[in-house]
Amino acid sequence: MTSKPSSIEAFTFGDPVPVLDSRDFMGYFHSAWNGRWYEPPVSFDGLAKALPANPHHQSAINYKANLLAHYFRPHKLLSRFDFKRLALDYLVFGNGFLEARRSRIGTTMALKPTLARWTRVKKGGDVMMLIDGQEHDFEPGTVLQILEPDINQEIYGMPGYTGALQSAFLNEAATLFRRKYYTNGSHAGFILYMSDAAASQDDVDGIRKALKESKGPGNFRNLFMYAPNGKKDGIQLIPISEVTAKDEFFNMKNVTRDDVLCSHRVPPQLVGIVPSNAGGFGSVPAAAEGFFRNEIMPLQTAFAVVNEWCGADVVVFDDYRPVTAA
Repeated sequence: MTSKPSSIEAFTFGDPVPVLDSRDFMGYFHSAWNGRWYEPPVSFDGLAKALPANPHHQSAINYKANLLAHYFRPHKLLSRFDFKRLALDYLVFGNGFLEARRSRIGTTMALKPTLARWTRVKKGGDVMMLIDGQEHDFEPGTVLQILEPDINQEIYGMPGYTGALQSAFLNEAATLFRRKYYTNGSHAGFILYMSDAAASQDDVDGIRKALKESKGPGNFRNLFMYAPNGKKDGIQLIPISEVTAKDEFFNMKNVTRDDVLCSHRVPPQLVGIVPSNAGGFGSVPAAAEGFFRNEIMPLQTAFAVVNEWCGADVVVFDDYRPVTAA
C-alpha cells in the first residue's frame, strides 16, 4: 500500500514596517490656506520622521549642522546651541524661524529659534506656533523666517534633498527586509529536497517538525538523518545562498546610499563610508576643504538675513581651518 504523497508546504514571515508611507507627506499642497494659516507644501511631520529612516540622510544633515555651529561665533543675542537648532531646522525642513524676544521698552534681549515643525505662516507674513493643539500667535514683526526657495510657492521653503527621499525609503525597506530575514532565522536555513521513495510519510513529518523547531531561537541546530535503502541524490541539502531568487541587498543599499549622499553633496569619506575599492575615496583633508568651500560657505550666506533683520552682526562665522597632521 502506497502512502499518500505529502503536499508542498510554504510559509512567509511578517511584513516590514517602514517609518512612514510616501502618502504621509509627498502630497503637494502648494501652501493651501486653511482659514487660519498656510499649510506647508509637504508634511513637516513626514520630513521629521524621515530623518532617522536612513543613516546616510541623518548623518549628512547632522554633519552640516555641526560644521555650521562649529564655525559660528557665539553672540550675546544668539548662543551657539540656539544657532545649531536654527541650522538643523533649516536643513531638515527648508525653514528656520528666529524669534526676537524683546523687553518692555522694545529692545531685543535674545534671539531664540522656534520649532519649525510646529511653526506656521499666516496671511501678511505673521507667524504662529501649534503647541499641544493650541495656537500661539507671535507678536507681529518679532519672528524672522529663513527659507530655502521653492519654485512652486513663496510661503514656505523646501529642503533640497526631497528628490532622494524615495531612495532613502528604499534603503530603509531593504534594511527592514533583511532584519525580518534574520529575525525569522532563514539566514541560517537551507532547502532540504527529498525525492527518495524510501522515506515514509512519518519520516517526512518528523523532518518537517525538526526543521520548524530549528527556526528562531533554535538557529544552527544540527539535524541527523538516516535513510536506509536510499538512492544517491534522494536527499539534497541546498543552502539558501545558492537559491536563484536573491534580494540584492548590498547592491540596493549601495545605490540608494549614493543617491542620498549625492542629494546632500557630502563626500562619502566624510560620513564614515568604508571604500570597497583598493584606491579608496581620496584625500580626506582635500575632500573636507572642498566640501566646506562648496557647500558650507553657501549655507552660511543663507543666515546673513539675520544680520539685515537685526541691524547688527549677530551671525558671523570663522574662516575655514584646514586639518593638519599632528
